[in-house]
Amino acid sequence: MIDFDSFCRLRQLHDEKGLKTSQIAEALHLDPKTVEKWIDRRTYQRRQGQKRPSKLDSFRGLIATQLERHPYSSQQLFQQLRQQGYTGGYSILKDFVRQIRPVYKPAFLALAFAPGDCAQVDWGSFGSVSVGSTRRRLSFFVMVLCHSRMMYVEFTLSEGMEQFLSCHRRAFEFLGGVPKRVMIDNLKVGVLSHRMGEKATFHPRYVDLAAHYSFEPVACTVRKANEKGRVENAVGYIKKNFLVGLDIPSFASVNPAAVVWRDTVANVRLHGETHRKPLDLFAEEKLRLRALPPRAYDCAVIRPTTANGWCQVNFETNRYSVPHLYASQKLTLKLYPEELLLYHHERLIATHLRSYDRHQRISNPEHQRELIHQRRKARAQTILLSFLAMSPHAEDYARRLEEKRLNAPHHIQRIVALSEIYGPQKVDQALGHALSFEAIGCEYVANLLEQQERMGVPASALHLTHRQDLLDLELPPADLTPYELKT
Repeated sequence: MIDFDSFCRLRQLHDEKGLKTSQIAEALHLDPKTVEKWIDRRTYQRRQGQKRPSKLDSFRGLIATQLERHPYSSQQLFQQLRQQGYTGGYSILKDFVRQIRPVYKPAFLALAFAPGDCAQVDWGSFGSVSVGSTRRRLSFFVMVLCHSRMMYVEFTLSEGMEQFLSCHRRAFEFLGGVPKRVMIDNLKVGVLSHRMGEKATFHPRYVDLAAHYSFEPVACTVRKANEKGRVENAVGYIKKNFLVGLDIPSFASVNPAAVVWRDTVANVRLHGETHRKPLDLFAEEKLRLRALPPRAYDCAVIRPTTANGWCQVNFETNRYSVPHLYASQKLTLKLYPEELLLYHHERLIATHLRSYDRHQRISNPEHQRELIHQRRKARAQTILLSFLAMSPHAEDYARRLEEKRLNAPHHIQRIVALSEIYGPQKVDQALGHALSFEAIGCEYVANLLEQQERMGVPASALHLTHRQDLLDLELPPADLTPYELKT
């Protein structure tokens, strides 16, 4: 069998140039018999392929029928055909099934929501962001009203319970009301368990939030994320329209930029599904939302903790200070997204801004100042006791110091130091003299001690000793010529 180009060249060499069969065969690198066969044909004809009979041929109709009834696997069909008398191989059956198997594409029911009926909630994430000396995963919370597509978005550094509850509260405050239902995925902070075909078991804190704001929590069917397609589309829209190409120097700059984008782009765009602006539809839907409760929900998470001996509480690799009275005490940590509070029983003992950096020490100067004051006070008390035990005159002198000097502990400390130099007995004598002279102050006591030291050494007669050879020494008379006056 030759191709069409070879046939055309063959006809040209034979009809126009008049070459012989052997010459054409040599020029086209063909067999002479092939050239003779094609010289007799005036038109090019393709070979009609003939398929070899297969052991599968008689079973093809049965296979197609079975696949229409149920999506059997090739192995299941192979076992069935064996029972029907099929003696062929498995590979040819698998290739045939791959060719004729019907393509099943999932079909989704278009959901319609009345105004104020439902909102959908989900988390999204987008890489990491710099926080202090470390980096944290950048997450964002999204709530979308199903009817108007009005969107609320908030970026966080964690997807914990306190963030989840706080984002709900701020979303309701942004919308100015609460929908009848809130649909969430089976995330751990919202759903404890959800078996296939059974009702979901919601987290008690999420149930408490729902009761406070009077909405019904709804969990999507397991592995059916399409049921909350509106918020899924919103998450993708945020990534593609807001985050892609956005320069994020730090986390502090993300939420202000997101607010501007939300109010000037996301909620005022012409929506591709409704063909209306979400802000315009929301003006109608807001009238159907339930009113906010009089007080906001307390979104804090309560955890037990213990302060260490250095008056610190460890949380997420960071150390937060507490007053020294609560060192090594069992405490209660009340955790918010932006701050943390520490309680001893029901008494608030410390408040700190929450740090998302790592391995940091967050201290309140008042906690350390109180401890330093207590230590100084204890040290001053110890020095006072040493002073009072030093001399019978010490108590009267300490009383006079309190009356006449501004910083009595300083003078007492100096006098105690003098006792280590001169001894308690001499200091006792000096204190007695100071009281009699009304000399109140450490400098007077120091002067008295110095005078006592000088007076304590009596003067002795001058005694000179001379060697005998020095007494018998004869010296020549001095030459006074240089000192004579010239006339």
